[in-house]
Amino acid sequence: MMKNKPSPTDSFLFKRSGINVNNRIVLAAMTNKQSHDNGTISQAEINWLARRANGGFGIITTAATHVAKHGQGWEGEFGVFDDSHKANLSLLAKSIHSYDSLIIAQLFHGGARSPQDLTGMQPISASVISSNESHNGYTYAASEKDIAKIIIDFTSAAIRCAESGLDGIELHSAHGYLLSQFLGKETNMRTDKWGGSFKNNSRILFDIYNSIKNNVHDSFIVGIRLSPEIKSMGIDLDDSIALASKLIDMGVDYIHLSCWDVFSKSQTYPEDQKTLTEWFIEGCNKRSAIISTGNIWSASDAQDILNQGADLIGVARVGIPFPDWADNLVNKNYSPPRPPFKVSMLKSAELSNPFIEYMRKWKGFVEDD
Repeated sequence: MMKNKPSPTDSFLFKRSGINVNNRIVLAAMTNKQSHDNGTISQAEINWLARRANGGFGIITTAATHVAKHGQGWEGEFGVFDDSHKANLSLLAKSIHSYDSLIIAQLFHGGARSPQDLTGMQPISASVISSNESHNGYTYAASEKDIAKIIIDFTSAAIRCAESGLDGIELHSAHGYLLSQFLGKETNMRTDKWGGSFKNNSRILFDIYNSIKNNVHDSFIVGIRLSPEIKSMGIDLDDSIALASKLIDMGVDYIHLSCWDVFSKSQTYPEDQKTLTEWFIEGCNKRSAIISTGNIWSASDAQDILNQGADLIGVARVGIPFPDWADNLVNKNYSPPRPPFKVSMLKSAELSNPFIEYMRKWKGFVEDD
């Protein structure tokens, strides 16, 4: 007999850690530019996340948070590179837990995408590659010492999150940031142990994961976010599936697929009708959870990604104007309005002025009252 597919409102158990989630709905990481220049998470950013926890999201993921000063990606981004950040991280954890949701911090380093105007330093990457964020137009290639420090920075950030009461971290290895720059065959031209083969390109991610696992408590969740395909960087579907499979073998709690559109097909194999999520379900031994994110808007979209084989539903943009989106999924016909959204509506959904101004860059999303 065929097993029934789960519904979005069903609970989920992370098998390795033993942590239970009230439902299958994940607020994915979203840039919001609401925090302080010194890297401390602001009350405005805490309020924005807590409102979605209050609205029923089982897992809340923070915006990408930099693990080193020179890894910052944009203004208003909170950091986890210093112990002084822990007090407000604890406030964040307590706020989210008051609604019985889990809180995950997405750890990242911008690499080639860290603006020199913001950090005061030339961007670093796996190799010397072009960078619009660098004053001379190029990154510099990380030395052995640099790589060792990057591993320490990610590990120290994860430890701070664990000590502050967060439930876990997500390593941002997607979207062209530093870790994906190491993974890409077009952005990593190294010939040492950190490049030149699938194993070597992946080594920094494996070493960061192992270092974190050796320094946090057993129930602390560690997930990895991946881009299935980025042609310009030399990240292809086969390598991404192999990477996910290896990480699953290593015991990662979840793989988070950043699909942009969960209904899209592979660029590598455009003639095949499988979605990107279905490629991973078929290609991986699914002993770890799979989150899939991209263009999910309605209750039927949410059910569809579970039907594709994902365990958890990642949503981003729809969670901005509709903080109660998760609670509304009890209605299987739920399909909220599309943009544009009035400024007053966004303010009532706990967006501060800097967040609203940032959202104006998304064409057609914000409309003045």
